[in-house]
Amino acid sequence: MEPFVRLKAVAAPYELANVDTDRIIPARFLRYARSAEYASYLFRDVRFASDGTPRAEFFLNRPEYAGARILVAAENFGCGSSREGAVWALAESGFRAWIAPSFGEIFHENTFKNGLLPVTLPAERAARIRALLAAKPGAELTIDLSAQTIALPDGSVEVFEIDAFRKECLLNGWDDIDLTLKHEAAIAAYESRQRNETPWLAGSMIQTRNGGRSS
Repeated sequence: MEPFVRLKAVAAPYELANVDTDRIIPARFLRYARSAEYASYLFRDVRFASDGTPRAEFFLNRPEYAGARILVAAENFGCGSSREGAVWALAESGFRAWIAPSFGEIFHENTFKNGLLPVTLPAERAARIRALLAAKPGAELTIDLSAQTIALPDGSVEVFEIDAFRKECLLNGWDDIDLTLKHEAAIAAYESRQRNETPWLAGSMIQTRNGGRSS
């Protein structure tokens, strides 16, 4: 995964609370494999009319938020079903971080699994950031994961908390496979020892010519 260290980018405010994963990506698109095409599915039913025309009133269709990489949302963002496609749609659209007072539990987990950063702030502090962004559309935030700070458009700085292990994984770009491979030598030693100590467990089944099996 791409390490997450510092992100300076346009941030888009989204005032709606309880945005569920079906709003983020409608269920009918989940049958498709992940690809760059996922960007076109993001908020599909509220972002576009039935004929595919962009809805001018939807916040991400405003030119000021073109290229936004940070989303600042309201309470309970990403609630509802467990679909990982919601995170994929945001990621393929260029977003690398989202800030909110709270997140759907599985959505929160899927965010980290994909090397993206969910920042949880108290409701009044998240609302203040959204207000600053709404007052100056197209403004940037700077998220410094090492320092655990967010630099705001008015010059102030917010400090956020994050689990130390998740922070280390994001800073280094480690996913679950990377973490497993860090123990590759220990795993190989265990498997070798098991073959020597319990050889009866290491026997493989051999397919015979007639379709039967023999050990």
